[in-house]
Amino acid sequence: MEPSGNEFLRGTLKTIVLKLLTERGRMYGYEITQSVKERTQGEVVLTFGALYPVLHKLQQEGLLITESVEVDGRLRKYYTLTPKGNETAVQKVSDFERFVEVMKHLLQPAPALSLGN
Repeated sequence: MEPSGNEFLRGTLKTIVLKLLTERGRMYGYEITQSVKERTQGEVVLTFGALYPVLHKLQQEGLLITESVEVDGRLRKYYTLTPKGNETAVQKVSDFERFVEVMKHLLQPAPALSLGN
């Protein structure tokens, strides 16, 4: 994906994170970045600089809770959806799927206009 694709990514980060957490239950930051990279075959690379502000915002909105767990002598912060987060994830994914369908129609070649002779 071209660097200009980053503008599309910024607008969908919340939806991506919420969707991954609905599927996986709980994840930590690095795990989220790797999952995005793997699922897109490297087409989308989610940086920590983009991810962590979104995680913090989702937490502030009451959509995520965090749990710190010691792993190999280091604290790892896991993120889990709240019930409100699960509801929001379903809605955001549905809204995005509708948006993609509308964009597909918009980007198709326009039908030839009939002059009606």
